[in-house]
Amino acid sequence: MNPFVDYHEQTTRRRFFQGTGLRLGALGLSYLLGDRLMLGATGGGTAAQVHPAQPGFPHFAPKAKRLIYLHMNGAPSQIDLFDYKPGLREYFDKDLPDSVRNGQRITGMTSGQSRLPVAPSIFQFNQCGQSGTWMSDLVPHMQTVVDDLTMIRTVHTSAINHDPACTFVMTGSEVPGKPSLGSWLSYGLGSESNNLPAFVVFTPTFPSTGNAQALFTRMWSSGFLPTSHNGVALRGQGDPVLYIKNPPGVEGGDRRTMLNALNKLNQQSFERFGDPEIQTRISQYEMAFRMQTSVPELTDLSTESKATLDLYGPDVQRMGSFASSALLARRLVERGTRVVQILHRGWDQHSGLPKNIKEQCLDVDQACAGLIKDLKQRGLLNDTLVVWGGEFGRTVYSQGTLTKDNYGRDHHPRNFCMWMAGGGVKAGTTYGETDDFSYNILKDPVHINDLNATILHQMGVDHSKFSFKFQGLDQRLTGVEEARVVKGVLG
Repeated sequence: MNPFVDYHEQTTRRRFFQGTGLRLGALGLSYLLGDRLMLGATGGGTAAQVHPAQPGFPHFAPKAKRLIYLHMNGAPSQIDLFDYKPGLREYFDKDLPDSVRNGQRITGMTSGQSRLPVAPSIFQFNQCGQSGTWMSDLVPHMQTVVDDLTMIRTVHTSAINHDPACTFVMTGSEVPGKPSLGSWLSYGLGSESNNLPAFVVFTPTFPSTGNAQALFTRMWSSGFLPTSHNGVALRGQGDPVLYIKNPPGVEGGDRRTMLNALNKLNQQSFERFGDPEIQTRISQYEMAFRMQTSVPELTDLSTESKATLDLYGPDVQRMGSFASSALLARRLVERGTRVVQILHRGWDQHSGLPKNIKEQCLDVDQACAGLIKDLKQRGLLNDTLVVWGGEFGRTVYSQGTLTKDNYGRDHHPRNFCMWMAGGGVKAGTTYGETDDFSYNILKDPVHINDLNATILHQMGVDHSKFSFKFQGLDQRLTGVEEARVVKGVLG
């Protein structure tokens, strides 16, 4: 996993093959044509794999073969959704005790307030399912799948503002330029699909009242990994991928002839310069050709039964909605895509939280539950890991004016809730404990890097052995500080 060594290895092979009169162009092209190349030596009909895993991967037998990551960008309020604190009612509009805050940093948005008044949630909570997990009435559909979930109440992060926090969640670092989780998995484990990308991203619509943070491509970028492991963003309007259709008068055979010629020219450039990114270019052109057939079939929901569509809710056939994205996520993993990431915006509720969070939940609640049910009924949930959460939590104290039925909440990185389902996690479990103000962790903290280490572990990857040499360092998703697999959430 050292680009410098890879470069010289490729150069040596090139010179060897040139010396024997055998050109890599034909070999590379026949490899990339995938399903047209049969293994004649064995007499079988196995197609070459377009997205192979790295040698030695996975490190051990995985519990999960694929990952669907549901990122709620903007930071959902754990106090109003999953971290039930009934004792806060008696603290309404009282100042947050100094013994709770203990001098911890807060953002500039509330540091200038004369006081930090406690704002209990106005929403009703219920103990749900056989597990008795507490959930807000904001998410009635999630309540129906609670026994399939592992609720983690003590996730925490080092970042206190959105952009660095989102970058941290997705790349394991607040510093831009690192590969995303999906890119690491694409690089290490490859994909079972020869006709779709290994890593696909959706950025669905969200309620107009939502306060949307900007989404940067670094959240699905391959960073210093080969660019073939970038997440492929499917659009919600128009063609899912730009230029997916051939221009008028151009047939599929014409496109194939053009690509064959272009691949030969690119291969000549590779033989001359030895730049691995030229091979990436060849492979991406080839994947684009395959996607001209596979993507329209993927996005055609006419083959789905009414019962399946009903699982995801009334917006499922509106392309670009969260519900549509969730159903397409199931269709993608069903077809061999390794990682699907859905980023839903609008959760940044510094004011007007009760109204706005209700609309956000209406947009995602049924589709999230429908995805779990759909995966389960198809036998896919056991080896598909689903992760739900934001980049940090929200404060127990109100930002701005506090009334009985209205309040806002500021950023809170010290603890927040995320849930996982499928993929070998312990279903129907709640992990971790926070104090009476949902402000500090009392038991079983889970750092973002611990969570990423756990995700990799379920995918059969030892995070401590998964590195890539860049700028003189063995770079890892989980960073240089110690991270641990959270064994308490595993089945």
